[in-house]
Amino acid sequence: MFGKVLIANRGEIALRVLRACRELGIRTAVVYSTADADSTAVRLADEAVLIGPAASRRSYLNPAAIVEAARLVGAQAVHPGYGFLSEDADFAEICADNGLVFVGPPPQVMAALADKSSARALMSRAGLPLPPGSIAPVPTAADAARVAAEVGYPVIVKAAAGGGGRGMTVVSTPAELPRAYARTRAAAQVAFGDDRVYVERYLGNARHVEVQVLCDTHGNGVHLGTRDCSVQRRHQKLVEEAPAPALSTTTLAAVADSALRGALSVGFTGAGTVEFLVDPAEQFHFLEINCRIQVEHPVTEMVTGIDLVHEQLHLAAGGTLRWRQEEIVTHGVAVECRVNVEDPDRDFAPTPGRLERFVPPGGPFTRVDTHGYPGYVVGPHYDSLLAKVAVWAPDRELALNRLERALGEFDVAGPGVHTTIPFVRRVLDDAGFRKGRHCTGLVETLLADLPTQSRRNA
Repeated sequence: MFGKVLIANRGEIALRVLRACRELGIRTAVVYSTADADSTAVRLADEAVLIGPAASRRSYLNPAAIVEAARLVGAQAVHPGYGFLSEDADFAEICADNGLVFVGPPPQVMAALADKSSARALMSRAGLPLPPGSIAPVPTAADAARVAAEVGYPVIVKAAAGGGGRGMTVVSTPAELPRAYARTRAAAQVAFGDDRVYVERYLGNARHVEVQVLCDTHGNGVHLGTRDCSVQRRHQKLVEEAPAPALSTTTLAAVADSALRGALSVGFTGAGTVEFLVDPAEQFHFLEINCRIQVEHPVTEMVTGIDLVHEQLHLAAGGTLRWRQEEIVTHGVAVECRVNVEDPDRDFAPTPGRLERFVPPGGPFTRVDTHGYPGYVVGPHYDSLLAKVAVWAPDRELALNRLERALGEFDVAGPGVHTTIPFVRRVLDDAGFRKGRHCTGLVETLLADLPTQSRRNA
């Protein structure tokens, strides 16, 4: 196992990794920007290295500064968390060139899976079902129109280099396609430096179901079951749960088996997530593979009892998987929600500010991952995620009730600060969600049906 790990991230995920390292007897160093000098991770780490100003490009997205920090403190490995450089194949290669272990899959695997067209082709060869559409990028608007006519409208135009819910445009009619094609290509060029796009059938009433996998460097792999992440706004998840509800055991097993087969087929190592869309007929379609720890990983930990960050570190150090597939058993239901410092009444605009009160909930089977504290200043520079509240229960009804109880206890206040807690409680009250009949359009439906003033008072 490593003697020291550099944590190349911030916020709650930096704390999560730091705590896992400490439990394993690994010394930690964290990097931080000037905006995060007062962070809890900086206070708790064995060492902390200032790497730049608040701007991400000059700090958390600066590979040279991070590698220099790792060499300065004598770290053997770099854990990237999620976001920032966590799925940057070039950064992983830079780490390797400098004698550092990148906690994640090999650079060549990351590069192949980061390109959505490449990933689709690889998974198609592995036998995973894809949404109807083009596998290769479509070079012209005429090509896009031909594919759309073949698969039928509505379609979605996606950036081949996309990620994080960016670079997607839904198109309902042929007349809309030329403009949407041009707009998506332009946006992809700005966001990713790559304007290639592809077209596939848009499954508007589908569920977003993903599978957690663990693979070692010796060709072994297991899946840890499913998660449902259908409650999302503009492709950003708000509520996640494990296992995915209201699907047959046959479908759950088929999705999980396909995910593991796909990951192993490309030489994936470490912890990853294979994502699918599942339509009302329970036909599932491959979306993408994420090469990092997910924000929603706590729900899988709660139903399996497996610490995923411990396993990431074990596998990155060359360890062999500690389980066979038949030994992976899930118990009960876990549900997580994200508490973002955003105002749902203003199109979920970030509301940075100082937290005058910050009292997370407690109680049985309740977990809160957060970097917040009374007096903490939520700045405008980074993602607005403040906390994740996850609960476990023997069944889904009690899990949802427990999460509702926990959110009712969460006390967050500060001048101008709003959170997504009231809106998440609206989701938990929705009859379709309670029955597991929701799809990825739930949040937009709730926003359309709920008057602004009612939302604020929810």
